[in-house]
Amino acid sequence: MPVGFERPKDARKTLGRLLSYLKNRWLLLVLVFILMLISAFSGLAGNYFLKPLINDYILPGNFSGLLNALMGLGGIYLLGVIASYLQSRIMVQVAQKTTNLMRRDLFVKMQSLPLKYFDTHTHGDLMSRFTNDLDNVQMAMEQSLVQLASSALTFVGAVIMMLVLSPLLFLVTFLVLALMFFLSGKLAGKSSKYFKAQQQNLGDVNGYVEEMVDGLKVIKVFNHEENAISEFKKRNEAYRQAASEANFYAGVVMPVMSNLNNIAYAATALFGGILTVFSSFDIGSLAAFLQYSRMVGFPVIQITNQFNTLLAAMAGAERVFNVMDQSAEVDNGDVTLVGVNKSADGSLNVNTNGERPCHWAWKVPEADGSVQYVELKGDVRFHEVNFGYEPGKTVLRQLSLYAKPGQKIALVGSTGAGKTTITNLLNRFYDVEEGSITYDGIDIKRICKNDLRQSLGMVLQDTHLFSGTILDNIRYGRLDATDEECVRAAKQVNAHSFIKRLPQGYHTQITADGTNLSQGQRQLLAITRAAIADPPVMILDEATSSIDTRTERLIEKGMDALMENRTVFVIAHRLSTVRNARAILVLENGEIIERGDHTDLLEQKGRYYQLYTGQYELS
Repeated sequence: MPVGFERPKDARKTLGRLLSYLKNRWLLLVLVFILMLISAFSGLAGNYFLKPLINDYILPGNFSGLLNALMGLGGIYLLGVIASYLQSRIMVQVAQKTTNLMRRDLFVKMQSLPLKYFDTHTHGDLMSRFTNDLDNVQMAMEQSLVQLASSALTFVGAVIMMLVLSPLLFLVTFLVLALMFFLSGKLAGKSSKYFKAQQQNLGDVNGYVEEMVDGLKVIKVFNHEENAISEFKKRNEAYRQAASEANFYAGVVMPVMSNLNNIAYAATALFGGILTVFSSFDIGSLAAFLQYSRMVGFPVIQITNQFNTLLAAMAGAERVFNVMDQSAEVDNGDVTLVGVNKSADGSLNVNTNGERPCHWAWKVPEADGSVQYVELKGDVRFHEVNFGYEPGKTVLRQLSLYAKPGQKIALVGSTGAGKTTITNLLNRFYDVEEGSITYDGIDIKRICKNDLRQSLGMVLQDTHLFSGTILDNIRYGRLDATDEECVRAAKQVNAHSFIKRLPQGYHTQITADGTNLSQGQRQLLAITRAAIADPPVMILDEATSSIDTRTERLIEKGMDALMENRTVFVIAHRLSTVRNARAILVLENGEIIERGDHTDLLEQKGRYYQLYTGQYELS
């Protein structure tokens, strides 16, 4: 058994949830069932028609009657063909719409999952839920469910007709059928172990491939191609073993069942011939019975064969539902962000004219049912915050800091000191364990996450651009922004000049996360995207790390304009970018060891002085 295999925890529950997606299409399913009955009936009736064909027309030599009978038989089979065609067309539509709905629900669920979930799961493995797993579910609905139901109807009908024709001869067929059912159960049990492992290992392979493709430059820089190949071979081999076992048991079903069916046919023909010679069993009944004996074996083969496809679909569906069952990001906030008009006396009134407001306020429900409006100024304070991503591993220790409205606060320190963690907590990607964070005097746990994040602008070191035009990516910061506003924001941070030099200017298509742009250009677009959002609080996490010194000088004035009248948190390794910060906080091991402005910290001749003069390097 492959390493990492887990049996389905609740196959019945998974099947029930799959069927629940079909509940709104029960009329179509009823129609499909009726068409299956017609299709099964045509096959059964056609076989029974052999009895009168032989006894009443062929043996007596009534060829004119035989022609009419054959035309009637053709009509029966034509009816079955039409019914099969219609049921297939309907089930394709049902399957496509159902998996489309599941894929939508899965995507919607992923949007609600906390950031921690994505930090602990590979992207390739998550992608396999949308592709391989749901493709298996779709295939099962399109083919396997219909074929299973149709095979079951055909099997039951064939058994009934065999009992009608000759109960004694049916006993011979029954013995082989019992063996076929026993073996099919064993083979299905074996294959069920490995289809789940196959899907898990495939997700692992996909995740590794995606990671290696994203990091291909790093692999080549450090000459780790052989290591990457070796690691891929291990994962690929694990997938091969699981897939080989699963497909072996799936592939062995058809020849085993077919040969057993041939044995049943031969035994039935032998004993049927004896009955025909030594009793009153007629030739027409024997011919019809032999057809039913052949027919009764194929449903067993189909059921066993399609059962493997269903197992793969069940394994895929379980993986999809496992993601859907993850706990969504908790948001118990009751404070929302509203647009307001500010009067000359400082009073706030909710903006109702439909235009974009110039001022924002927090709508704070009070215990007595009243509502208080607190102007959004950007006053951010950390109060003795303790936090760790994992139990027992503290990242921030009794951290306290404040940023008054309009202040620029710089966070510097070694890698792992907790700088980015501060911004993660401020965005509520994670919640503090001890202590509190207040925003304009309101505990951020009371603020709805969407409203909180709407008030924050963020430029990350790792820039991510989306497929579309330059204009689309700028507008991502505020979807209702006009083209003129996007151009104005680009000019503000001095991105306009390089955009105009592109082949189609603002309508240039961005490909593969902006690979047709330089790293500095991508960073400028990210800054422009934050500028168009026009938030009161800005977080710049190494925002100029990928911009050369000349470009940095070009955007310095634009950045100053962007940060004007805003509370700004700047994380920087390049200390020249934080010299004009109102306060510089030096972090080490999750604690603030120094604070002050550039001049004060140089005079203290502590860690910041060592960093600035190169006596101590950020690492």
